[in-house]
Amino acid sequence: MAFLFEYGLFLAKAITVVLAIGAIIALIVGASQKPKSESGEVELKDLSAQMAQTKERFIEQALDKKALKAHKKAQKKHEKEEPEGRIFVVDFVGSMDAHEVKNLREEISAILNIADKSKDQVLINLESGGGVVHGYGLAASQLNRVKQQGLPLTVCIDKVAASGGYMMACVADKIVAAPFAIVGSIGVIAQIPNFNKILKKNDVDFEQITAGEYKRTLTMFGENTDKGREKFKEEIEHTHGLFKSFVAEHRSKLDISEVATGEHWFATHAKTFNLVDEINTSDDVLMSLDKTHQLYKVSFRSKKTFAEKVGLGFSAAIEKVGLSLWSKLNNARF
Repeated sequence: MAFLFEYGLFLAKAITVVLAIGAIIALIVGASQKPKSESGEVELKDLSAQMAQTKERFIEQALDKKALKAHKKAQKKHEKEEPEGRIFVVDFVGSMDAHEVKNLREEISAILNIADKSKDQVLINLESGGGVVHGYGLAASQLNRVKQQGLPLTVCIDKVAASGGYMMACVADKIVAAPFAIVGSIGVIAQIPNFNKILKKNDVDFEQITAGEYKRTLTMFGENTDKGREKFKEEIEHTHGLFKSFVAEHRSKLDISEVATGEHWFATHAKTFNLVDEINTSDDVLMSLDKTHQLYKVSFRSKKTFAEKVGLGFSAAIEKVGLSLWSKLNNARF
C-alpha cells in the first residue's frame, strides 16, 4: 500500500514538471512567432435562426402529431413574410479600464457600413459598473455614432450600468432595464494612497520635479498640500460637470440635479426618475423584436497568438479557483 502511495506521489510530481516544461516551451514558441497582419474579424450570427431552432426543438417534444402538423403549416406561412428590418445586437461587458471599446468600435463600424437607417436598428446589451473617464467617454461616443447615422438605438441592462456604464446607456433612444438592474451613480471618484509618513519614518527622501504649478496636484510619495487637494477637487468637480451635462443632453426628461448625486438605484425605482424607459429583460425584448425583425449578433473576435491563448487559460483557471474560495468564505446572499 505504501508503495502505491509513493508511486502515485512520484507520478503526480512528474506530471506537474512535464506540464510546467510544456507551458514554458509553448510560451517561448508563441513569443517567437511573428504576429499576423490581421488583428481580427467581425462575426455575424443569425440570432433569429438560432432562436427558431431552439423553439422548434421544444415544440416537437411538446405537441402531439396533429398539433405539430398545424404548427408547421402556420410556420411555413410565417416564413414567407418579409421582416420589417434588421436588428443588430452587440454585447458590451465593460471593465474598469474599458479596453473592450477596442472591439466595440470595430462592431459599430461594421454595422454602420451595412445598416439601412430607414428600417434597421441597433440593440446593445450593456453591463458595466463604470471605470476610467476617457475610456467610457470613448465608448459612449461609439454609441453616439449610431445615433448620428439616424439608426434607432436601444440599450438593455440586465445587471448593471452605473457611472461610466450609465454614460453609455444614456445615449440610447430607449433604455430597457431588468427590475433589479443597478443604474445611476452619476458621480466621479478618485482616490490615491499616500506613503509620505512611512518614508519619513524610515528616513527616505522623495524628490519630484515638475514644470507647471499644477502638473502634479496629489502624489503617492510626497507631502500633499491643501492647495494641491483643492486643485484636485476642482478637477473632479469639473469632470462631474461634464458628466452631468452629457447625461442632461441625452436624457432631457430627467432632473439632473436630482439624480447626479453619485447614488445608484434599482431599475424599478430609477424609472420614477426617468433614468430608464421600460422595465424588462433583454430576453423578452429580443423575443418580441424577433416576431417582426431579423436579428443578428455582431461581435469582433481579435486573433490571439498561441502564447496569449496559453496565458488566458492559466488566468481563467486561477480566477476560477479564486472565485470558488471567495464564494465559500462569503456566505452573504441576496
